[in-house]
Amino acid sequence: MTGTALDLFAGRVRDTWGTLTSELVAECSAHLAELLRAPRTEAWLTDLCHERPESRELYRDPVHGFVLLAHTEAEGRHRVPHDHGESWVIYGVLHGEMEMGTYARVEQPGEAPRLVKRGSTLVRPGDVQVYLPGDLHDTLCVSGPAIQFRFTARDLRRETSMVRYTDAGGIWVPSV
Repeated sequence: MTGTALDLFAGRVRDTWGTLTSELVAECSAHLAELLRAPRTEAWLTDLCHERPESRELYRDPVHGFVLLAHTEAEGRHRVPHDHGESWVIYGVLHGEMEMGTYARVEQPGEAPRLVKRGSTLVRPGDVQVYLPGDLHDTLCVSGPAIQFRFTARDLRRETSMVRYTDAGGIWVPSV
């Protein structure tokens, strides 16, 4: 009996899992890109594309703790700049288009920290985008509804060191 593309993804990531390295990120990115090419006839993917849930957990590894989620984003949905604390994340777009901006945190003597936007990347179906611990980014659905996968090294609901930012008159500052 052969497994689904989702089963194969989970097994391949499990088999390569270890300390965060360039190689691990490259392998997990390749596995996620392959999952994005899964046949739409697989029941789990057919259901996902039909139901378009705001958020659905697709896999949680009981040993290593990594998590794969699917999110459906409405066109125009913006998620403010944030980091993922000590975790890292790989986004992969299945349907639609997402713009992902990157930022640097700038601190000047006597001033509050603020973000400066470095640039943005249009992430299209089949593309993956990696953010390592401490990287700052936002997401904007530019063509939707968009369905994206979000692979995280750990459960972000339990990640207490994450920082989100808020717009203070055109300047992104840490949320209080």
